[in-house]
Amino acid sequence: MTQNLVVVSAGLSVPSSTRLLADRLAEAARAELPSVSVEFVELRELATAIANHLVTGFPNEPLRKAIEAVSAADGLIAVTPVFAASYSGLFKSFFDLIDPDALTGTPTLIAATGGTARHSLALDHAVRPLFAYLRALVVPTAVFAASEDWGGEGDAFTAHLPGRITRAAAELAAQLRTAPPRKESDEVVPFAQQLSDLRLD
Repeated sequence: MTQNLVVVSAGLSVPSSTRLLADRLAEAARAELPSVSVEFVELRELATAIANHLVTGFPNEPLRKAIEAVSAADGLIAVTPVFAASYSGLFKSFFDLIDPDALTGTPTLIAATGGTARHSLALDHAVRPLFAYLRALVVPTAVFAASEDWGGEGDAFTAHLPGRITRAAAELAAQLRTAPPRKESDEVVPFAQQLSDLRLD
């Protein structure tokens, strides 16, 4: 059975280092699990729809599909830029729209980008608690990429972004290999079949 991995990226610019990190993580996960199907949810394209849903209670079609994809995912990669020492408002607003029970038990890899490595603790004091509240199974290795991680030599602490990506993807793949199948959503039974089931012989 093919498992479905959904990658949520909350980057705001084009090109986006957040999307670049999301791509690297998805690629590493696919290397571990070649049969997994990968679907991307780019929150930048849904920003207006997310704001409208928050005030009206109704998603438009693309947002509804994004919510359904995340809710039904076998595995999740969630990547946000760090603003003001926490996840972005767009990232939090999207996950506010997800049913609180939808991600229960879902293997999840969290990651973030920021201008400096000093923001890396946002993963552990903001992003990890959010997914703990949603009862997702967050892998031990969270990946933070600061500006100096891209294209530079870095130092002893920043030169190992590829290694962190590989380790986190391997942890996510290990959880996906052992995760029980997701509970099927409530299936609609046609009315004629319901009547037929009630018939006494």
